[in-house]
Amino acid sequence: MQQFGKAPGGERLERLKQSPNYRDGAFQNLNHTPPLKEGVSYYEVFRKFFFGKSKRVQPGLPVPTIKSELKSIPAVDDVIVWFGHSSYFMQLSGVRILVDPVFSGNASPVSFTTKSFPGADVYTVDDMPQIDYLFISHDHYDHLDYKTVKALKPKVNRVITGLGVGSHLEHWGYDKVIITERDWHDTVFLEDGFTVTYAPSRHFSGRGLKRNGTLWTSFILQTPQRRIYLGGDSGYDDHFAAIGNQHGPFDLAILEDGQYNEYWKYIHMMPEEVVQAAMDLKAKTLFPVHWSKFALSIHDWDEPIKRVVTAAAASEMPLVHPRIGRIVNMDDMQVHNEQWWTSIV
Repeated sequence: MQQFGKAPGGERLERLKQSPNYRDGAFQNLNHTPPLKEGVSYYEVFRKFFFGKSKRVQPGLPVPTIKSELKSIPAVDDVIVWFGHSSYFMQLSGVRILVDPVFSGNASPVSFTTKSFPGADVYTVDDMPQIDYLFISHDHYDHLDYKTVKALKPKVNRVITGLGVGSHLEHWGYDKVIITERDWHDTVFLEDGFTVTYAPSRHFSGRGLKRNGTLWTSFILQTPQRRIYLGGDSGYDDHFAAIGNQHGPFDLAILEDGQYNEYWKYIHMMPEEVVQAAMDLKAKTLFPVHWSKFALSIHDWDEPIKRVVTAAAASEMPLVHPRIGRIVNMDDMQVHNEQWWTSIV
């Protein structure tokens, strides 16, 4: 199946083997990261996932969204538009960036599983303008979607992703010339005033049975006016403080908040840890993502935002949580901070 992509091979594989983060045939996290919490078996996870799910794992009504015209946003406006889960569009100093887009309606290799919530899929590839930089944080299906990136190909000028992920994209028809794959701590010049530095996260990768054949990463994006942290997926660890001390402060930190559970706490943060991570990064504003579109865990669909709002208020961390599709001006991010999820029972 094309959806599975292609594992790195040949010269790409030899390059991966030279990474200090690649050992014993796979990429490694900075600190020991078991897939499950100590003492927890896969049988327990299976039983909990299929028989212990919340009755509100999905919203009872369609998710309220806004359909904005992205192609007509004035070039002088610095904006961010969230599409639910970890997909978002940014326009910064006239440069258009798209991160981890999933517009196919599901986050799995088969269309009848892991479907998006009703109402959450109001955007398609046709709604996207020409994209200067497509950022892919890692190759999981809820971040790298075959149908979406395949359809996006004519609109993408350059791809920014971690080591090995380009193998999938080349398999799907992307020209290797436009794909930039780098390792943690590498810095790439994009254009005048724009650089991106690859930074660690605590997660894993893989689209089949074999894990960690490609690199998962976060990004430090420096623009002429702003410094933004693009978090990707990560469990909480000391890498956030290290990044904050070396590269902070950040004007905005976009961090995952959702699909967590104590059983797999090392690879996904609890909402309270999301706030702590933003503080570690020395972020001026936190934008929590990775929720409101797919049910990949067993918690209430709106639990992530409720908990992170409470934790952020307690720590006095400025938070932005717009509706899916709303155009948010970077200079006035809190103006649309409505608690829109409260309208869904």
